[in-house]
Amino acid sequence: MKVRVVCRKLYDYVRYDLKEIAFPSSLPDPPHIKKRRKLTWRDRFLVLKEATRLYAASWVRDIGPELRPNDYKKEEDEDKPNEGKSQNKEKESSTLEDLAVAARGGMETLKPALQRVYMMRASAYRDALKSFIEGYQEGIQQTIEKKDSNSQQESDKPNSSS
Repeated sequence: MKVRVVCRKLYDYVRYDLKEIAFPSSLPDPPHIKKRRKLTWRDRFLVLKEATRLYAASWVRDIGPELRPNDYKKEEDEDKPNEGKSQNKEKESSTLEDLAVAARGGMETLKPALQRVYMMRASAYRDALKSFIEGYQEGIQQTIEKKDSNSQQESDKPNSSS
């Protein structure tokens, strides 16, 4: 009799509980949630079309010669007879613009740009620290000289009064 009870409980566990443990069923939606209708193929196409249009519109800004070199070669060829290369030097971009361009290029272009920014900041910090240390040492030298001159003056006064 006990074997029969054990077998039945094992059978129920495998049939109901183990199935729920291995492949849990999702909870039903709360009653206030309305189900959306499934999109038709035409609606899916329209959504895809709109998404690609918006994506293409986000790329309208000039993203630089690193990512679109062919476009810039054409512009440089047109500029050479008229103005030369002096205009390209005037178009130096800021650090923020460089990072924006690199971010659009993905991780391959973003990593070197971030390394340049970190190196610039590290060198600026190092230079500032060096100048602070030099100024601090000069201040210490001045205070030492003042103390030496004060001690010499004090030592000279008692000698002259004796």
